[in-house]
Amino acid sequence: MNNILIIGAGRSSTALINYVLEQAKNYNWFVTIADADHEAAARKVAGSTNGRATWLDATKVNDRRELIQRADVVVSLLPAHLHLEVAQDCLKLKKHLITASYISKQMYALGDEARERALIFMGEMGLDPGIDHMSGKQKIDQIKAKGGRLKSFRSYTGGLVAPESDNNPWHYKFSWNPRNVVLAGQGTAQFLEDGKLRYVPYNRIFAQTRTIDVPGMGEYEVYVNRDSLLYRELYDLGPIPNLLRGTIRHKGFCKAWDALVKIGLTDASFPILDSEEITYHELLDAYVANAAPGSSVKEKVANLIGESVEGETLKKLDWLGLFSKKKIRMRSATPSLILENLLLEKWKLQEDERDMVIMQHEFEYELARKNYKMTSTMVMKGDDAHSTAMSKLVGLPIGIFVKHVMLGNINSIGVNIPVMKEVYEPVLEELKDYGVVFHEKEELIR
Repeated sequence: MNNILIIGAGRSSTALINYVLEQAKNYNWFVTIADADHEAAARKVAGSTNGRATWLDATKVNDRRELIQRADVVVSLLPAHLHLEVAQDCLKLKKHLITASYISKQMYALGDEARERALIFMGEMGLDPGIDHMSGKQKIDQIKAKGGRLKSFRSYTGGLVAPESDNNPWHYKFSWNPRNVVLAGQGTAQFLEDGKLRYVPYNRIFAQTRTIDVPGMGEYEVYVNRDSLLYRELYDLGPIPNLLRGTIRHKGFCKAWDALVKIGLTDASFPILDSEEITYHELLDAYVANAAPGSSVKEKVANLIGESVEGETLKKLDWLGLFSKKKIRMRSATPSLILENLLLEKWKLQEDERDMVIMQHEFEYELARKNYKMTSTMVMKGDDAHSTAMSKLVGLPIGIFVKHVMLGNINSIGVNIPVMKEVYEPVLEELKDYGVVFHEKEELIR
């Protein structure tokens, strides 16, 4: 195998592309970077003799298939809804496929055919999902290997702003896809608590948070993330009574985001009529007109969300500019798109600013009639707005895995996530060279 195709040269691709191009020099491979923004792809290649940039509209079937045909391994960094089309091409053309996105039911349905063709289709190979799977499963396997019986596994990850670059009241800046941030939490979260199923619908996700302590960093809040129950079988956890995956945010963020949800500004289901002509103030007024008749828009919002006009949540909304008389100037935009556009300006990571990623696992297990709690924590900061921790932690696991596929070291065919030892051991070991180190604390709890 000699040819690698990476589709997508966006925000989180830098570390992946740099790593794969470096490996290509060592092993005499050739890497093609394809993106609808040819200039962005060309900047990522940066004159490498082992790589080239090319233009690709991924929705154009023939162009896409032509590039896939020339590759041995395909990495898709496209929006998740396009992975299935790429996967079907890879099946037809007999190419291995790696993505960082959650694996859909439709993608899992391709598993038998991928196995029949001896193809590796690895999804959830980034940060969260990705490093969380690998580091969590490694510890689970180690605990079970020494005879421990797991009673609880909780895993939390957050892409945040580093403390030295934290200068806004939300304590947050974008380091990954803004669209995913705005639409986060939609659907119903599911998890296990004391042996019982727990469900949290979207309208309560950000109101029902829990607090964690990150050693050396202080307290953070967590909201429940997606369907944790899926991972009971994938992690081989058996009848574990406590299982939860969550997203980390600074304290106070979720309360303010919950206000945006209550108002309706995260809704992506309909366009706002004449949105280019109205102001943010008028938009909010349209949402809260009946909340407290005769009051100001700010008072109506405060009444709707049950907060004080002088409270921290209203200050956060005001800082965003939601009460301003400035026109939105976006034609037929949905509420979520209007919010996303506003946040892109307010939450932008400046050139010399740094992001930060925190990942923390909590394990409780019984061994020799004693109960233990182990906490495993990883904190990484980026270098600047381009070389972010998010880019490294999404891209490097993919790059390392691509190398092992190219070298013939991976035998796990079919549609999988990275929970097998032949995957997580070499990837986590090499990640240590890039500062991805988990610090553990273990204690006897009773």
